[in-house]
Order: sequence, then C-alpha cells, then structure tokens
Amino acid sequence: MWPYWILFLIPAIASFVSKPVQSVREDGTRTIKISAVWFLVMITLALMIGLRDRVGGDWFNYFRDLFEAEFLTFAEAIRQPDPSYKIINIISVNMGLGIVGVNLFCGFVFSLGLVIYSLSMPRPWLALTVAIPYMTIVVSMGYSRQGVALGFAMIGLVALSRKRLLWFVFWIFLGATFHRSAVILVCIPLLTLNFRELRNVPVILVVAFLMFTALLEGKTDNLTEQYLTQKMQSDGALVRILMNTIPALLFLALRKRMNIPRGQRQIYSIMSFFSIISLVAVISKIIPSTALDRMNLYFIPLQVFVFSSLPDSLARMQIHKQTIIFLIILFYTAALFVWLNFANFSHWWLPYRMFPPLDIQEAYDMQR
Repeated sequence: MWPYWILFLIPAIASFVSKPVQSVREDGTRTIKISAVWFLVMITLALMIGLRDRVGGDWFNYFRDLFEAEFLTFAEAIRQPDPSYKIINIISVNMGLGIVGVNLFCGFVFSLGLVIYSLSMPRPWLALTVAIPYMTIVVSMGYSRQGVALGFAMIGLVALSRKRLLWFVFWIFLGATFHRSAVILVCIPLLTLNFRELRNVPVILVVAFLMFTALLEGKTDNLTEQYLTQKMQSDGALVRILMNTIPALLFLALRKRMNIPRGQRQIYSIMSFFSIISLVAVISKIIPSTALDRMNLYFIPLQVFVFSSLPDSLARMQIHKQTIIFLIILFYTAALFVWLNFANFSHWWLPYRMFPPLDIQEAYDMQR
C-alpha cells in the first residue's frame, strides 16, 4: 500500500511549506496557471490511475464494456447510456490499447480537473492532499466513469464560480455523457441564479430539458428500479456522506468569515445543504444509501474547498494556521489508514499493481 501513502504524503508535506495563493482576479477568484510542477503532478496522477492493473472494486466489470466495444459502432454507441465512455472503449480497442487506453484517458481527464480545481483554491497543495484519500484513490481508481464525470464537474465548478454559466453547463453535460448521474449538479445554478434576471431563466431551463432528453428520458425507469425500487445499500455510505457533511457544517458556520466572492458562497451553500440533507436521508433510510452515495460523489469538491480555505479563515498567526493544516492532514491520514486497513472492499485496491496489465482474455477467463 506504500504507493498510496507516497501519493498522499508528498502533497501533505508541501502543504506545510507552501504559502496561500495571493494572486486574485477582479471577480475575487484565483488565477490558474499550471506550472511545470503542477503539470508533473497531473501526469503522475494520470499514470497511476491509467496504468493500474487489477486495482479497484469494479475492475473486471469494465471489461464488459471493452468486449462489447469490439462489436459496437459509433452510431450504436451514441444511442446507449453513457455514450462517451462507450466511444472511448471503441477507440481504445481499435488502437489495440485495451483497458489501458481507456483508463489512461479517464485518468488524464480526472487529473486535469483535479489540478485545475486545486489551483483555484486558496491553498492548492492542501486542496490536493484532501482530494487524495477518497476522491483520487477510491473514486478515480474504482469508478472510472464517475471519475471522468467528476473531473469535468470540477472544471465546471471553476467556470461557475466565475459566472460562466454556459461553460459550466457544457462541462457538466460532457461529464454526464460518461456517467449520467452528473446531471445532479445542474441543480446548483437553478438554485443560485437570480430569477429576477429573466435572461437567466430560459437558458438554464432549456439546457436542463435538453440534458434530461439526451441522457435520462426513457432511462428513468431503469434508474428508479436500480437505485430506489431494489433499495440498494452501500457499505460505508454513511461514513462517506458524513465526510461531506462535516465540511458542510463548517462552511455554513464560517462562510461569513471566508473572503470569497458571493457566487462561490452561493455554490457551496447549496452543496452544503444537499450534503446535510443526504446525511439525514441516509440515517432515516428515506432513500437507499446507494443512490445517496452516488449523488454525493459530486459533492466531494466541497471537502476540498472548505478545508483548503479553513486555515486562513480561522487564524491570523502563522503558527495557528500551521496547526489547522496539521489537524486537517491528520484527519485525512486517519481516513486513509482506516480505509486501507479496515474497509470491506479495500482489498480490491491492494496491492497496487502497475503495467503490464493482464491480457484481456486472461482477465475475461478470471471473471468467468
């Protein structure tokens, strides 16, 4: 499990020695510039995600899409659920890259989104540290399609924080073509837009309708059956939702002390309320935990935003800021340790293996 700890500890150490980003734009958001160091971070993450071998709980399930891609045309793929993921499989099979090509693409998109999102935070290295244990190791290495959708969603959230609504919708739509659950994020601008500005109403309603028509129409019965009627339950869903709820409560309590633009305050207020409602719903068992767990994947950026903003919002003296950073890192160190050693399905991630991967036929025989 040492590769996971190295992936976590390097940004954790950098969090202590790096200073908060001081360069801000006129709208109060931070300037994003991918330096050579951050480009190296992005490539490292992409390779670890893309070249993994038999890592992740759904590893063998993704071979089914790979096998189907051998007999699937682009026209047929577009008409199926999650069409972009099917198209990537077709391209990878035709190029002879197999599952490695698919995972490299997914890893690159996720890593690009994470780096852009981290660089938009007050403390980028702390933001990256927070994102490693669950968002990177569990989600991107375990759920490839959701990982891609989350990568595009993070780019979309940066665009939305800069009031670029159409770009936000574009990135969310693109993410939803890999996993349609990403459409949940469309609710954020619906709830943050000023509806007194009539020009905002038709744009978001038309786009929401198009996204529903393209991605969910005719498939809602299947989703309802899968997540609600069958009452699917996820082990550890309560803990994962709680990890979103803790920063949600902190944000709602401290948002007035955070020096952030009004647009960002609205975005993360909505995400905080959704996280709290999810916790209540999973405890009361109003909604099956699997449905809530999948939805809350797209609220994980709330953890990154809140904890990277916390040191400079709570403290003025450097020693106090360093103490807060230490406590945040300690919290995620404990989370990673507990998950690696005690989670029910963490054995699917252990040990970490890298290229060369299994032969496709060998993997198929093992699956059978």
